[in-house]
Amino acid sequence: MTDKQSLNAGFTGTPAEPPEGLTKAAKLAADGMKREAFAVASGVRDHPHTASALLLATGILAFGFGYLLGQSSPENTTRRYWR
Repeated sequence: MTDKQSLNAGFTGTPAEPPEGLTKAAKLAADGMKREAFAVASGVRDHPHTASALLLATGILAFGFGYLLGQSSPENTTRRYWR
């Protein structure tokens, strides 16, 4: 069994110098994504019917768009796909 002191030996604090450059940009982007994800989750939690209706409408529109793109593609019946 390990003792309590060896479990606390890992880094659990904050870095001595503030992040800069790419690290700072990545941290700011991650924080922004967390805030947006929380906002979306709380909105869905408050309005579940609206969220499901938007998701269903987006799926129907995407299916229709894909169907129209598939119908508009040129079709050559003499050439097989796997050739």
